[in-house]
Amino acid sequence: MENNQYSIFESELRVRPDDIDMFNHVHNSKYFDYVLAARYEQMEKDYKMPMEHFLESGFGWVVKTAMVNFKRPLILGDVITVRTGIITMNEKGCRVQFEIVNKKTGKVASDGWFDYVMIDINTGRACAVSSDMIAAYAI
Repeated sequence: MENNQYSIFESELRVRPDDIDMFNHVHNSKYFDYVLAARYEQMEKDYKMPMEHFLESGFGWVVKTAMVNFKRPLILGDVITVRTGIITMNEKGCRVQFEIVNKKTGKVASDGWFDYVMIDINTGRACAVSSDMIAAYAI
């Protein structure tokens, strides 16, 4: 995972029974959940700017585009490390890269990126990311 300007943070999760599909591995949609759960935790723990801060200010982050590479399956009980980091951030939003690593094997199970836009939660429309917010994430 390359990232020269912004920090990369990690969260640890465990594959749960309700993550498993009929092929006995993690369903593809759960990878999105893993990344979103990690980002939610990292916003509070690492950026010191939890999602609740945005919501109280009338803003929210939503996924505009997502690109996911599925490399290796995950199975029930696997412990995973979700590494995320901002690649770019500007007044229009940000791109966050991620890797999901199987802790037991040390191998990447999935990687990719998400494009997020900021919305005004009262209108549901995209809005500009302030320079203060951009500075808060530049760690």
